[in-house]
Amino acid sequence: MRGLVIKTTGNSYTVQPMDSEAPVTAYVKGNFRIRGIRSTNPVAVGDYVQVEQQSDGTNWITDIEDRRNYIIRRSTNLSKQTHILAANIDQAVLLVTVAHPVTSTTFIDRFLATAEAYRVPAVLVFNKLDILTDSEKQTLASWQELYGSLGYPCYAIAATTMDAAGLLPLFAGKVSLLSGNSGVGKSTLLNTIAGRQITRTAELSAIHDSGMHTTTFSEMYPLAVGGKGGYIIDTPGIKGFGSVAMEKEEISHYFREIFRVGQQCRYSNCLHTGENACAVVPAVARGEIAMSRYESYLSLLGDCEEAKYR
Repeated sequence: MRGLVIKTTGNSYTVQPMDSEAPVTAYVKGNFRIRGIRSTNPVAVGDYVQVEQQSDGTNWITDIEDRRNYIIRRSTNLSKQTHILAANIDQAVLLVTVAHPVTSTTFIDRFLATAEAYRVPAVLVFNKLDILTDSEKQTLASWQELYGSLGYPCYAIAATTMDAAGLLPLFAGKVSLLSGNSGVGKSTLLNTIAGRQITRTAELSAIHDSGMHTTTFSEMYPLAVGGKGGYIIDTPGIKGFGSVAMEKEEISHYFREIFRVGQQCRYSNCLHTGENACAVVPAVARGEIAMSRYESYLSLLGDCEEAKYR
């Protein structure tokens, strides 16, 4: 039986059969977990799989079809742990907040670099527009200008009050991964886009101005928007992205402006850290490359260096 994985719960998977309306619960055998798959979850939401039902009624996943793409993360403080967030997606939508809580530009840049590395188009949605101060709105405007100039679609919304129709075209007919830090309003936006209450929301922690985890496992929800359908994949709130299977020489490839300027360097293996005839460092000094982006690049480069000693 061929099916689509629509939910993961740690030790089991919910699979939607292609020829049936009723989803089934399926499992994978222990040896399947380590068969050439270097991840904590060999099966991910969005995977197309083959399922065999045993005589006792238990369903086992026996094979995974080749993935068109996927996006993976590794927490910066758990560098040996990798986790596939979703597979076979049309776009990765990162929900960002300038305040309450603050999404760091380093987090944004690491997410975008990961999406670039795994060939997943990325979109930025800035939330909580309705509660920003004037200075915070100025910060938002500068972030939109920066990332918009790099070619990333940017939207600014208030998920609690917005007209859902405003973002419907973004999700219509596509398989979208929705990600972001805890507390940025992913569940609120998901409920708004879906037009129904499908996930619960929680208040921010008054002490830490951070979100409580309301999503424990990744899950794919069907959408009925504009008659085009589509799916949106909700993921647990993420605290950080680390470099995964990236060689230090190729990290600059995942920063669009650094890659573009880097082609002017004298040496093709330039790491842009002060090498002779490097074109990137002078461009940063002239303000042609944002310092925040360059610092994010250096932090990912540092991940690769640290990995040598683990």
